[in-house]
Amino acid sequence: MSGTPSSSRAPQTHTGEGPVLVVDYGAQYAQLIARRVRETQIYSEVVPHDTPVDEIVRRDPAAVVLSGGPASVYAEDAPRVDGRLFDTGIPVFGICYGFQAMTSALGGTVEHTGVSEYGRTDLSITGQGGALHEDLPGHHPVWMSHGDSVSKAPEGFTVTAGSRDTPVAAFEAPERGLAGVQYHPEVAHSPHGQEVLRRFLHDIAGIRPRWTTSSIVEDTVAAIREQVGDRRAICALSGGVDSAVAAALVQRAIGDQLTCVFVDHGLLRAGERAQVERDFVAATGVRLVVVDAVDRFLGELAGVADPEEKRKIVGREFIRTFEQAARDSQAEAGEAGEQVDFLVQGTLYPDVVESGGGSGASTIKSHHNVGGLPEDLQFGLVEPLRALFKDEVRRVGLELGLPETIVHRQPFPGPGLAIRIIGEVTAQRLETLRAADSIAREELTAAGLDRDIWQCPVVLLADVQSVGVQGDGRTYGHPVVLRPVSSEDAMTADWTRLPYEVLERVSTRITNEVPEINRVTVDVTSKPPGTIEWE
Repeated sequence: MSGTPSSSRAPQTHTGEGPVLVVDYGAQYAQLIARRVRETQIYSEVVPHDTPVDEIVRRDPAAVVLSGGPASVYAEDAPRVDGRLFDTGIPVFGICYGFQAMTSALGGTVEHTGVSEYGRTDLSITGQGGALHEDLPGHHPVWMSHGDSVSKAPEGFTVTAGSRDTPVAAFEAPERGLAGVQYHPEVAHSPHGQEVLRRFLHDIAGIRPRWTTSSIVEDTVAAIREQVGDRRAICALSGGVDSAVAAALVQRAIGDQLTCVFVDHGLLRAGERAQVERDFVAATGVRLVVVDAVDRFLGELAGVADPEEKRKIVGREFIRTFEQAARDSQAEAGEAGEQVDFLVQGTLYPDVVESGGGSGASTIKSHHNVGGLPEDLQFGLVEPLRALFKDEVRRVGLELGLPETIVHRQPFPGPGLAIRIIGEVTAQRLETLRAADSIAREELTAAGLDRDIWQCPVVLLADVQSVGVQGDGRTYGHPVVLRPVSSEDAMTADWTRLPYEVLERVSTRITNEVPEINRVTVDVTSKPPGTIEWE
């Protein structure tokens, strides 16, 4: 992409030292906007649309981004932009509904023209394109999603782009630090959108890029040391990227004051326990306690087929097992005249936003890391990833020296293979699924497809059997389902179009090497309507 446009005006003198605040008007992309801001190396947070202007000013933001949303500015209960925001000197960028709300608040005109634009739309640059669009192609695709349209820009704004049905699709007043676009620059369907967002933040708002992986590690380690001091902490290590990176950060900060507990509940994939014991310990030097609880978990799961009951059993038994490990650690620390005062959790920023945490965000769901802790918890919480998105967590993991096998590990559910077995969980069924899953992972890795898919659950239909022919004999075996999906955040997903030759190798190996399985199928359902996991 091109650098600073030659005709762009000098950056504003606003010197807000706080984050870029993304005001959420109910858009499905609010978190994505915040992520895109961070990709320009600027820290951002999501706040609800009813955050008062006085509160926004108090937080001293470097800029404000008004997100899209499903409402019409004409609706009686539509969220509004307080016009006082534009008198504060804080740079503001409006997107889609935020663009229209900004227009309305500043005296421009928004009309319900009867013509809507949804999906891919051709954007036409007006004149030189202004600070945001100069030197970009005169016509290029963008992603639109709106019914109302801006027909007249506010006084003092220059219109810089339009489309066939929307004459005012972008405007700006760089000398005031104000700009907006009707389209969604944050989505991949707007190929120049990230550059437009970068130009607003760097060139119009004049924000210096300081949110780097090394600065995240440095600041987080310092914050952990200040919080924990010379006391001790304990961490439940699952083998997943979130808990691994959280533990690695805390270990870097306090060393042997941290004890990690890995609970082997027997529901893991092939080689995962060894990977944690070998690779994670070697990379971090962390003090690791491994608890073998296979018999305990399988005993509790015996005879249970209902998926929700499985989840509850695994969650309950994990807490009980970890609590016992914590008591043992407390006893050991007490003998040394110390005490374990902190619990480390891999809570991520989306967990905080969706659980109603952070800056007054509305509750979407109660996340296990945020809302599922007992009220009488005896530990203080250390949550080093609380401000980070998943992609940032992975970059931090690499910065800390964790092996790629852990950092780029595909998401794996807490209940493990228990919810990838449709039916009762038994030791034999687990071994069958483990073998099939291992083959699928091996072939995807060999084909270089690990980074092209979000995850590929393998599901064993344990209560289903079908007739097959293997070795000139009749078989009566189980089918498995491959569920390859592509996603950015797992909130939506599409099934991954794996090459036929890869699917053929996976199917041939599974049916040849796992005698209990005689049929391999592929799930080609998107999310929605389907979920990624079957249970």
